Amino acid sequence: MSNAISLATTTMNKQHILNRPEPDLNAIELSAINNIEWDEALITKYNVSGPRYTSYPTALSFQPNYSADDVQHAINNSANNTLSLYIHIPFCHQLCYYCGCNKVITRHQHKADQYLDFLIEELTQQAPNFSHYTINQLHFGGGTPTFLTDEQMIRIMKAINAAFTLHKTAEVSIEIDPRSLRPSSLCLLKKLGFNRISIGIQDFNPDVQQAVNREQSYEQIAALFEQARALQFDSVNADFIYGLPHQTPESFKKSIDMLLDLSPDRVSVFNYAHLPERFAAQRKIDSHALPSPSHKLMMFKNTIQQMTQAGYQYIGIDHFAKKDDSLAIAQRKGNLHRNFQGYTTLKDSDLLGLGVSSISQIGSSIFQNEKQLKHYYKKLNEDASAVTVGLNLSKDDRIRAAVIKSLLCHSVLSMRKIEEQFNINFEQYFSDSLASIQPFITDELIQIIDRSIYITNKGRLFARMICTAFDAYISNTAQQQRYSRIL
Repeated sequence: MSNAISLATTTMNKQHILNRPEPDLNAIELSAINNIEWDEALITKYNVSGPRYTSYPTALSFQPNYSADDVQHAINNSANNTLSLYIHIPFCHQLCYYCGCNKVITRHQHKADQYLDFLIEELTQQAPNFSHYTINQLHFGGGTPTFLTDEQMIRIMKAINAAFTLHKTAEVSIEIDPRSLRPSSLCLLKKLGFNRISIGIQDFNPDVQQAVNREQSYEQIAALFEQARALQFDSVNADFIYGLPHQTPESFKKSIDMLLDLSPDRVSVFNYAHLPERFAAQRKIDSHALPSPSHKLMMFKNTIQQMTQAGYQYIGIDHFAKKDDSLAIAQRKGNLHRNFQGYTTLKDSDLLGLGVSSISQIGSSIFQNEKQLKHYYKKLNEDASAVTVGLNLSKDDRIRAAVIKSLLCHSVLSMRKIEEQFNINFEQYFSDSLASIQPFITDELIQIIDRSIYITNKGRLFARMICTAFDAYISNTAQQQRYSRIL
């Protein structure tokens, strides 16, 4: 037994353990998941930059010259037959100053017609490769997917249904900007088969909205929720951001209370990373109006308390869900998964991304389309494929990806399961990682019991940082500096 294991065993403090067995054996109690401990000293010590691990390796490790032949090889070698399909619509009518997404700001609606020409060409080219797949999840992201007119939305959905096989119970979701939503849009989306919507709100405070150029009233949002409920959408979700200009712990607490009155099914509360050197739009934000680091932390602490006291389950990182939501149930049953769309219930599905900048994960391969619109068009014209960078995962990549996913999704890692899955000796293979987690053990962020690594109630806030101990790429300082802080 290694020194790391023996030390962890002798320093066990079971009151800090999420009291549960290996996650796929028994259901986990909500009270155990939501029992988050907040330690100011540890936050000061460990609130560092780190990946969100929507993939491992992360997109920063993708390699150039990834070809259509590589894509075909990935499809041929995948053991999966279910698919999550992501459609990227890059257009927005108006610039939100905080945004770091891949988007094109325009008022010219005809640009979407040109884009759909290329997008439909791409999906038509890709679809035959996935004829043996069934789509269990379809998601439209952006940009602003509701930038599309009703006619344009009908056009793309017809093309998708003609090219792919959607399961009758598929989750079909779309991100919505309330400001650009037409009165008929929700009814049309429901008619087209959408059953989940995610509403970008960010904050209800008018001063904050004005400072980030995203003004929308609470009444407008409330009416949208009411309409969505009346139309019987399966899930109505909301996105918030903390750390924006003019936010205070008091004002943000009020906005979260207002959100809870609307009773969304899932909530994402993102940490705003102010990186004006990387995102030109953020240069329009007055940095002097940003809340202090201590106030940002207080906002997130208050949010966790408000959400969990209201009966929501803290899924992890910045996600919450009602306890009867499929995402929350999947976590309690040990079936939660994570990919480029964040936390998901689709444990054994491939992900195909279509459109500019979209990322796919097929089997043991990850690849991405051209990020700029003109290059996306050019690549499709020349190669009938928009893929430009990617990575074929090595066995080491797959082992580490499994470790990181287990820690992020379930706060526990069974060494025995990793050994059985990959035919390795865990302590030998991860000897460096087990040595590097010694400070986390000392500070009671993790504990090792019966050859399982548990993230404690005190450590769940630092799950992203804990995962870096198993990341073979993170030692690259240039990469690490490109990530946001974990809190």
